[in-house]
Formats: sequence, structure tokens, C-alpha cells
Amino acid sequence: MSESRQYELVYIVAPETGEQELTDLHAQIEAIVARFEGRIDNTEQWGRRKLAYEIGRHREGIYVLDLMTGPGDMIKELDRRLKVIDQVIRHMVVRVDEEMRIAERRRAGREAAVAARRVARGLPAEATAETGETASQPAEGSHE
Repeated sequence: MSESRQYELVYIVAPETGEQELTDLHAQIEAIVARFEGRIDNTEQWGRRKLAYEIGRHREGIYVLDLMTGPGDMIKELDRRLKVIDQVIRHMVVRVDEEMRIAERRRAGREAAVAARRVARGLPAEATAETGETASQPAEGSHE
């Protein structure tokens, strides 16, 4: 079961963690991902934020989001390693590839429905910005 899937990893680091320690932690995560032949597609540092509830003695934390692609074994190893790193006060991994596929199918369905309505009205299936047509305007040359 070495199928690659897409995951979001969100982790909260203790607020007293320095910039260098945060960089080292991210390097550890990158090393684990590389070892399992995965890749980190995107990293967002959300910065220091107040926690919804106190975790241990912490009321704030530094949030980091990683969007990654790789096998399930990679996620198991990341989970195991993040549990023992003292700087990480919480982490969560969510598989997002299925949700993205569902959202893409819904978007494509909506676009097809809009195109079908336009054709039913006698308009071209795709409106262009240059013509300035909208769904409420009749096409040039039509007699409504």
C-alpha cells in the first residue's frame, strides 16, 4: 500500500521556540518526508496565535501548515516523531485528496450546468470577457 495521497499537517509549536529551532524542526519533517519519497507541496507559517484553550502551561503557540504528498507509512512515522518532540505541543494530520476530488467534481458539474443553461438560452456555452455578455443579455442578432 505505497499509494501516494495528499495530506495536511498542522502543528503548533511552543511560543518560546526560536526561529532557528523552528527551521530545524521543519528540516526534520522534510527529512522524514524525503526518506519515504514524499514531497512537501506547500508550507505556511501562520505565526503566533492565541490557543482556543490552554495546553499544558501554554496559552499561545506558533502554527505551521504543511501540504504534503506521500504514502501512509510516511504519515505514521511523522505522527510518531512529532509526539516525542517537546517543542510540538499539538499536531494533526488530515488526508485531503478525496475532499479535493469531490470539490473538483462539484465545480465541474456547476460549470457544465451553467454552460447548458447558456446553450438553452441561445448563447454561446462560454462567455468571454471581451464581448461583455452576461446570462441576462441576449446574444447579438437574437430576437427576444
